[in-house]
Amino acid sequence: MTRVERHVQDLLSRTALGVFRLNGQFLAVSEKLAKPAGLTAAWWQVLGAVLAEPLPVSGIARAMGITRQSVQRIADLLVREGLAEYQPNPAHRRAKLLAPTHLGRVTVARIEPAHAELATRLAAELGEEAFAETARVLERLSVAMDAVTDEGAGTGAAPGA
Repeated sequence: MTRVERHVQDLLSRTALGVFRLNGQFLAVSEKLAKPAGLTAAWWQVLGAVLAEPLPVSGIARAMGITRQSVQRIADLLVREGLAEYQPNPAHRRAKLLAPTHLGRVTVARIEPAHAELATRLAAELGEEAFAETARVLERLSVAMDAVTDEGAGTGAAPGA
C-alpha cells in the first residue's frame, strides 16, 4: 500500500470513528433532553421525522438511515401511546402514513426549550458560521457515502472490516 493510499484509509477511519463518537454523544444528549417529556431518543427521532408531514415507515427509515423494522416497532409503540397515528396513504394502499397526534406534538414541544439551549451553546462554542459549515460537511459526507456504497460502487465495508 502506498503512503497516499494509507493516508486516505486513515482519513476514512478517523472520520468513521469521529462519527461513531458523535453518534454516541448525540444519543446520550437526546436521551437526556427527551426524558423529561416522557420520550426516549428513538421515540423523539421518529416523531420528529413526521412533524412536518406524515411519512410511511419506510420513508422515515430511509431518512434516518436505520432499518424499516426498527422504525415500525417504534411507530407501533407511539401509536399505542397515543403520540402518533396511522393515516391512509393515497400513494400506497398498504403502506400507511405515520403522523403525530396533538399529544405527540405537545410532547415534542416540551423538549424545545432545552433543545434550543443546547443549539445556542453549541453555536457559541463553534461559532455560528463554523456550526453551519459542520452541518453542510456532514450532509455532503452522507451524500458521498450513499454514492460510493450504492450497488457495485464500493464494498460498503466499515473501517477495519
